[in-house]
Amino acid sequence: MKKAAVLVAGGKGSRMGGPVSKQYLPIGGKPVLMHTLQRFHDTDPAIFLILVLPEPDFLIWEKLCSQHQFSIPHQVIGGGSSRFQSVRNGLDALPFEKGLVAIHDGVRPFVSSEVILASFAEAANSGSAIAVVPLKDSIRKVDTGGLSTFQERQYFRLVQTPQTFQIRKIKKAFQVEELSEFTDDATVYEYQGWQVSLIPGNPENIKITTPEDLDYADYLLSRGE
Repeated sequence: MKKAAVLVAGGKGSRMGGPVSKQYLPIGGKPVLMHTLQRFHDTDPAIFLILVLPEPDFLIWEKLCSQHQFSIPHQVIGGGSSRFQSVRNGLDALPFEKGLVAIHDGVRPFVSSEVILASFAEAANSGSAIAVVPLKDSIRKVDTGGLSTFQERQYFRLVQTPQTFQIRKIKKAFQVEELSEFTDDATVYEYQGWQVSLIPGNPENIKITTPEDLDYADYLLSRGE
């Protein structure tokens, strides 16, 4: 089956606290996004790569690619006013209607090749594949009044990306109006009444959001992750 990946990087990264959006900040000498694109390309060079960016950032990205001599083939698409809209724009840009698509946060550059391949394999079989990892800490549920109750962490998972789907099904799912409960692509898919399939993610697959995350990312690169 044909494979594609939509890498979403439409945010401004306000929590990073600087003038440059997090997706363009360097780790290991080159921007975060280049590491993410490289990871998918190294896993399978046949994966058709779509990068979703804010349109005002197109020139910034073009200059960065020139500066770093970055030549991995990819198509740049303009994002929308929300992640939902950005993903839909990326899906609309797919050059084929049949096959599989992995939707991935552009600022998760440490997804393993094993997880990427497993996500495509599971989605081909069941329609979807959502990367998750178990919780390490104890958790409590807090109600609106501030009262908390213990929760069994064995029944919960932290959700990562990629979230991979059969193209026809996920494109149909994204034809609906955006709702506040659409916190990720899996919730959009579930809104159709379809059950999602979970696969083990890799713990190093962090979402780079804060300055501390950049430090940890440099550490992971020094370990060869």
